[in-house]
Amino acid sequence: MSRPVLIGITGGTGSGKSTIAKEIYKKFGENCIAMIEQDSYYKDQSHLTSEERVKTNYDHPNAFDTELLIQQLQSLIDGESVEKPIYDFEIHNRKSDETVRVESRDIIIVEGILVLQEKNLRDMLDIKIYVDTDADVRFIRRMVRDVKERGRTIDSVITQYLTVVKKMHEEFTENTKKYADIVIPEGGHNKVAIDIINANIDQILQQKNN
Repeated sequence: MSRPVLIGITGGTGSGKSTIAKEIYKKFGENCIAMIEQDSYYKDQSHLTSEERVKTNYDHPNAFDTELLIQQLQSLIDGESVEKPIYDFEIHNRKSDETVRVESRDIIIVEGILVLQEKNLRDMLDIKIYVDTDADVRFIRRMVRDVKERGRTIDSVITQYLTVVKKMHEEFTENTKKYADIVIPEGGHNKVAIDIINANIDQILQQKNN
């Protein structure tokens, strides 16, 4: 097996990067693509109390176990399978007894808000995509997601966004746009951009097969 092609997809919370990653995955399927979500690599917080875990700044680079992420990506590049962690946002901690096995594939998608922030991780990526979506739209999407999927209250989402998320986005995520090969406006609703990316991936796969 030749070296997999690593595609990094980043952008602010609620930008639509997960939607784009899923659209690509849906087109090519599990036999061609492996999905690595940066959210799975939040640090284990078993040493903290529940009250302390709630206060974690999940939008700061220090919240991620980037060393493990890079290590597992290197294993996938080497053709090996990995045990991807599972993070439970309701208990604010990694599930110590559960993982998801990910097999190496021709295309590996790495998706997350800070995928382009760490140089060692950024340098591993062959294609770097930044999803650029209006802040109001991103905030609404984040609120819906956190309330429905992560057991949060509306007040807690608003407070976290105003005190932490907005500042972290401006300080860390937005600044990584300069590293992107492709900037996609309007996230998952930009069908033209998704079609162009899919065509590019299709070409890469054909070249690899030849």
